[in-house]
Amino acid sequence: MENHEHDKHDEIDLSKMDHSKMGHSDHSSNVPMGMAGHDHHKMMIADFKKRFWVTLVLTIPILFFSPMIQEFFGYEFLLPGNPYVLFALSTIVYFYGGWPFLKGFVSEIKNGAPGMMTLISMAISVAYFYSSATVFGLDGVDFFWELATLIAIMLVGHWIEMKSVLGASKALQLLVSMMPAEAHRVKGDTIEDISLEDLLIDDIILVKPGEKVPADGIIIEGTSYLNESMLTGESKPVKKDEKDKVIGGSVNGNGSIKVKVEHTGKDSYLNKVITMVEEAQKTKSKMQNLSDRAAKWLTYIALAIGFGTLAVWLILGFPFVYALERMVTVMVIACPHALGLAIPLVVAISTAVSAQNGLLIRSRTAFEESRKISVLLFDKTGTLTKGDFGVTRIKSVNTSYSNEEILRLSSALEQSSEHPIAVGIIKKVKEDNITIPKLENFNAITGKGVEANVEGKQVKVVSPGYLRGEKITIPEDAYSDAAETVVFILIDGQLAGYIALADEIRPESAEAIKIFKKNNIKVLMATGDNEITAKAVSDKLGLDGYYSEVLPHQKVEIVTELQNKGEFVAMTGDGVNDAPALAKADVGIAVGSGTDVAAETADIILVNSNPQDIANLILFGKATYNKMIQNLIWATGYNVVAIPLAAGVLYSSGFVLGPALGAVFMSLSTIIVAINAQLLKRKIGNK
Repeated sequence: MENHEHDKHDEIDLSKMDHSKMGHSDHSSNVPMGMAGHDHHKMMIADFKKRFWVTLVLTIPILFFSPMIQEFFGYEFLLPGNPYVLFALSTIVYFYGGWPFLKGFVSEIKNGAPGMMTLISMAISVAYFYSSATVFGLDGVDFFWELATLIAIMLVGHWIEMKSVLGASKALQLLVSMMPAEAHRVKGDTIEDISLEDLLIDDIILVKPGEKVPADGIIIEGTSYLNESMLTGESKPVKKDEKDKVIGGSVNGNGSIKVKVEHTGKDSYLNKVITMVEEAQKTKSKMQNLSDRAAKWLTYIALAIGFGTLAVWLILGFPFVYALERMVTVMVIACPHALGLAIPLVVAISTAVSAQNGLLIRSRTAFEESRKISVLLFDKTGTLTKGDFGVTRIKSVNTSYSNEEILRLSSALEQSSEHPIAVGIIKKVKEDNITIPKLENFNAITGKGVEANVEGKQVKVVSPGYLRGEKITIPEDAYSDAAETVVFILIDGQLAGYIALADEIRPESAEAIKIFKKNNIKVLMATGDNEITAKAVSDKLGLDGYYSEVLPHQKVEIVTELQNKGEFVAMTGDGVNDAPALAKADVGIAVGSGTDVAAETADIILVNSNPQDIANLILFGKATYNKMIQNLIWATGYNVVAIPLAAGVLYSSGFVLGPALGAVFMSLSTIIVAINAQLLKRKIGNK
């Protein structure tokens, strides 16, 4: 594969520039709305539950006093004015139990979109008004018992459906409840308890053992182990020392820590997660649109077959009562209840489960399409490797400067950068107790390094690509065969020396790559590192190929080139300097610490930079898609079989599907779809 030039230094400068634009503050107002919606949902469930129990209590005497049921079971128990008693009880059932469906029917007609509520309303209304007419003189038998059982079964079906949907959104509630109500703010020698609303950025807070961290921040004093499992899916408590970031909502272990607040309220990591999950749940996916279209067509088909059935049985000379029963049954059976639930439930569950496992889905479509990924392009640092650089060698190539002087001067340029290479150099400087000098006129050389004036000298810390561009010879001993990254130090335009750093490969990387290969996904790596380093990492992990010394804009070219070859490309990167490539890829996956989740261009964000999470994502995306297809097949397949049976195609064989049995099957269909969606929770497993 071709080599390109790149150095990682420009990344962090870009990230600093872009961070101000990357917050989700404009969406944050969704959070309280979502919670209000949650409470409204609970009230609706309580309402359906109440209506169901009242209907059930009234259905028992309706069944007991119905002549058709008495005839079926061979007993006789008629009250004086029996038909009027049945009429009175059924009227309560129709108007009280059937009210949600009648209300839904009006709403659907107003919107010009007949659907499930229209079908239910038509079925119960035809049954009620026909049966009432028989009480007051029309010849025929009443259907009060079928009306009552139909409403009871529909209510319980809706109740179960809404409980399932609520169960899926409980993960959000859980996330919201993770924040403590108060924080211990440190003011000089005193500690005051304040509410979270009063917490400000740069406040110092004390987090005692066992308490929840009230806000995102950086530890300035103390060491502890923090449990972040609900936020990131990382099951083991994570050790946190001074200067480490902590996420609001994580649970402190055995040590007291003092934290300087970085984000509060709507900018906190947890709120971003909640907003993203809500947005993903609101977004209609392609599969969702397919199920909506299917439901709409099923409505029209049901209406046509319903009235067609009535006409055909009447033309064949059957009594109106019988023809009406067939029509009612068709209306009941055809109700696209399970279909309406098939996809939204899977969407809600998959989004919530993903969030609990450190996968934040911003684009439903990209998540569904992750099953098609044929090539995964990884940014190396911090993804396949730990991103934790340590200095392995320092070498002066100019007698005017010692190794220590090379390190000291380069540290001036790296002190304000958060890039892993810079962090590695500063760590070494601190270990050696070297004082970092001041700098002037700092400047980033796009994609190739940084430069500044230090103590009257012009100092540059650059990549090998910069040396090649300036026709400066790279020392032969600069590269060992180890997976090292080498940066070069130029002083006043002359090569003064180099610093080699090594980045440890993540233990999870090898396991993740095995999973990708098993799923026929090619794994490629694009890195700003030199050829030797890139090859060493690639060989160790058994990658399918690599691109070394790549500039940020060249990652887009690599993605385009792969797409032109017919590959379905997923790009993983830090979401900042990789933004163009993430946007260009079929699926953009941003990796990085939780507080950088705002990467606007990525479709999916991994809270941990763990490649195994990407493997989980792809497998879970496949499982989600399969569940959607299974539910669609079940919901529509059921209707395909049941509608003709209800219309009476097997009448000559002596089998006709009755309305009550039809309603039972329809609700069973709904319950099966709901259970099938819930099984998705098992798919992602515990990492």
